[in-house]
Amino acid sequence: MSKALNTPAAVDATVPGGRFAAGEDPVKREQIIAGAKRVFLRMGFDAASMNDITREAGVSKGTIYVYFQNKEDLFAAMVETEREAFLSALRIILASDDDVEKNLFAFGIRFLEHLTDEKIVTAMRMVLGVRERMPQLCARFFRGPQNLRTVLHDYLVRQVAKGSLVIEDTDLAAGQYLDLASGSFFKFRLFGTMAEPPSQEEMVRVIRGAIRVFMAAYGRNDKSVIETELQQR
Repeated sequence: MSKALNTPAAVDATVPGGRFAAGEDPVKREQIIAGAKRVFLRMGFDAASMNDITREAGVSKGTIYVYFQNKEDLFAAMVETEREAFLSALRIILASDDDVEKNLFAFGIRFLEHLTDEKIVTAMRMVLGVRERMPQLCARFFRGPQNLRTVLHDYLVRQVAKGSLVIEDTDLAAGQYLDLASGSFFKFRLFGTMAEPPSQEEMVRVIRGAIRVFMAAYGRNDKSVIETELQQR
């Protein structure tokens, strides 16, 4: 038996013979979520049915209900899965502490590509469309416990501790950078006034401008360091 299967979580999820207990197979769960994602993006939340998802995922209706209680539960799982995958990619980008501007640039470009992608815009519209019925989903999607702002906030805290940045309110600074980096593109895409994502050239222009403004405010320089030291006395 592999080391992974010796962990308590793995043992609890299996039945004698090494098979997963009902509803605990991560591969099967991902198969269902992937099928649901294709259906939701193609048909929208309201038009999609569990029968549609069953056919698309290639599983029986009995199987799908072992993993998910209803369409709302499945939609929430899809949103959480996509969200966590994106946040993991951003954490990797910010894992290096060597060059703040380089990291902010890579983070900003990935953020803007994601934010203006047609599939993400469609998913955002669906989340907003079910806000009356699923307010808790919207709250998790936009506010936490981990989201874009908290991931960037944690990075800024590390940089302040290293002395690379001088920031009094890291939560405010994180929100300011995200606002600068979005370049209003998200609103244009969300409301349909911008039919296609911005070009790579335009994204680079916006992110470079965002970094110039951000570093002018929070970059380490003699003046900012002196002001901070005086305030701490």
